[in-house]
This record gives sequence, C-alpha cells and structure tokens, in this order.
Amino acid sequence: MDRLKITGGRALNGSVAIAGAKNASLPQIAAAILSPEPLTLTNLPAVTDIATMLDVVARHGVAVTRLSDHAVTLDAGRADPVETGYDTVRRMRATVLLLGPVMGRFGRARVSLPGGCAIGARPVDLHLKALASLGATIDIEGGMIVGEAPGGLKGARIVFGSPSVGATETAMMAATMAAGETEIVNAAREPEVVDLAACLIGMGARIEGAGTHRLLIAGGTHWKTARHDVIPDRIEAGTYAIAAAITGGTLELSHARLEHLSAIAQVLEAVGVSIWPGDRGLMVSACGPLRGVDITTEPYPGFPTDLQAQFMALMCRAEGASMIRETVFENRFMHAPELMRLGANITLQGTSALVRGGAPLRGAQVMATDLRASVCLVLAALAAEGETIINRVYHLDRGYEQLDLKLRRCGALIERLKD
Repeated sequence: MDRLKITGGRALNGSVAIAGAKNASLPQIAAAILSPEPLTLTNLPAVTDIATMLDVVARHGVAVTRLSDHAVTLDAGRADPVETGYDTVRRMRATVLLLGPVMGRFGRARVSLPGGCAIGARPVDLHLKALASLGATIDIEGGMIVGEAPGGLKGARIVFGSPSVGATETAMMAATMAAGETEIVNAAREPEVVDLAACLIGMGARIEGAGTHRLLIAGGTHWKTARHDVIPDRIEAGTYAIAAAITGGTLELSHARLEHLSAIAQVLEAVGVSIWPGDRGLMVSACGPLRGVDITTEPYPGFPTDLQAQFMALMCRAEGASMIRETVFENRFMHAPELMRLGANITLQGTSALVRGGAPLRGAQVMATDLRASVCLVLAALAAEGETIINRVYHLDRGYEQLDLKLRRCGALIERLKD
C-alpha cells in the first residue's frame, strides 16, 4: 500500500483546480442504466470510486466509451439486470444506487449489500422503503438485496423520516420509470441531488422541486440522448479551503462555487479565515490567529459531515476550545486517535469531540481509516513540525484527484512512497 511522507510547516499558496463532484458523478453513472439512449458525462473526477462504478455498469452491459480522463459516454441500449455481487461492490457503498435504475428499467434486481468506508452502519433501509413504496417486493437473501416488480413500478407518495441523499437519489431514479406520479417528501436538498435531477431532466425525465424538501416526478419517461457537465466538488473545495487556513496561506480554488459552501464559509469566517469570490472561483486566505468555533454536522444546507474530520484538524491549530458534534454518522471520529498521535488534545464523548487547540502538532506515523480521515491527517501533517508518514492512503485515491500533486504545486513538501 502507498504511503505519504509530509514535512510540515510551509504555508500553501497558489491555485488549485477543483475537480468534478464524486458524489454527484456516482448516481449519474448509475442513472445511465435507465435509458436506452447514450448519456455523456463530462467533468468526472479521475478517482478510483469513479473507475469502480464505471466497471460495475459495464458488467451490466453498459458500453463505456472513454472520451478523456474526465468524460465518458455511457450507452445502456443493451444493458441487462445481471447480479451485482459482493466482489464488485465491497470497495464502495455507492453501488447500492444501482437498485433504483435496474429495478426501474427491468422490474428486478439483485445487488449485494454495499461496502465502503467504515464510518458507521449507514443502513440501506430507506432505499428499500422507497422501492417498496413504489410497489417492489424486497428481500435480503445471503447478503444480497433481491427486488422484484413483475408488473412494473407504480407512482406513490414516499415520506422519509429523515432526509437521506442516497435514498432520495434511489427513489428519484426509480420513479422516472414508475407508472403515474411520485411525490417524495422530506427529500434531501444537497447540490448532488439537484445535479442528479438536472442530469435526469436532460435525459428526458420530468422532475420538479429539486433543491427543496418536496420532489414531484412524472413516470413513464421518454428517454433521449443527453450530455451533462458534473458540478464541482464542494467537499474537495472545502478541504482545500481548510488547507489554506491550517497552513496560514492563500489559495485560489478555481471552479469552486460559494453557493455550495455557505455553511463552511460562514464557519471559516468565524474562525478568522477570509473567503471571497474570485474571477475563476473562490479565494481563501488565513493571515492571523485562528479561533476555536463549535460546529454540529447536519444535512444540507448545514455543516457537511464530509468536512467534519478536516475541520477537527483545523481546530487543533486554533486558539481556545471547540466542540464538534457529529449527528449524521455514529462512528466518524476514528481520525481523532490518529490526530492525538500528532499531539492533538481531543476528548471524545459519544457523538461529541472537545478539541483544545493551540498546542503544537509534531510529525509521527499515523494510519488512515477512511476517505475523509485520510485527508484530515494530511491537513494536520501540513501544519505539524517535522515529518509525518500516513499509511493506507488508498482511501485518498477513492475521492481526491491527484491530492499530493495539487498540494506540491502550492508549496507542500509531500511525497508518495510506493511499497
């Protein structure tokens, strides 16, 4: 497994090109199965999760034509509902997003229960509830999700107890093929959900209310050839904004959109970091002392759980104490013990973490446990004294395109070590 060697203490300055959003790209690749007409996706990030999902849809008979490192054409004209086994999905949870498109088009599906990062149970019950509401019969057999709808899916009213991005996407994709109209209440509002809706509309779907808690989808879609440009990755943008802050530097985040980052921008301003729109995206600068700030992770438009680990690293460098509350995933503080190896003062209590900042961080050997924990350790290492070795960085490659190269271009001393 590759490792990263980072020598900290250097301010990051320069420009970082923000890639397309991984979490927007994955459901759009799955959505290609819905249509017999070609779908071209551009601005895809060159990360391993995207390669995995392209391999999965190819196994379903989708013809994948690579136009570049960041663009593909997907032709599902000859797709079929083959079983998606555990060996295919064990690396990534997002393969559960195949359920909606495969059920919608073929009336049956067999998909293994998903894998991915070990950050909590993340049950698929809301995905299954949505499909059951649309008339599917769902069973779990030997670790497989088995869905049947011999007479096709039927439009329905789906009410989520809590907004779930994945379940909203599953319901939305399946509903485009259901007979009649589907209403989704308490739908997720994330930009990735809105972008999926835009992609589906471009393919011929009729969807109203994207970005609100209530979606209306008219079924029986007449599909057409489509082309869609994936939105920039707001989590990558937030990560590099924190990188500028934790190192006391100034970064231009080209392509980043402030409207997708309102919660993190507000928090960074309270911490003492300046963030403002530039000619090509956003500018982020940290020139003075950092202040401890309390946060609670929440569904969009609240503070994103996918930036909680990175923010914890930042708070280790801030003056005073900060309280971080995690309300989305129950096991997402696994990076805290690794930060403590670097000298961080963190007290964990259930779903809360008290960070007492200001103490110097010092380089050490640490181990990444999941995607966001990996980049959290990179950020801490950039600010630490001396040399840090980060093990198991394959997690990083799942969601960050050329992270070490981008950081090096901005002045970081970072080296990938091949085992």
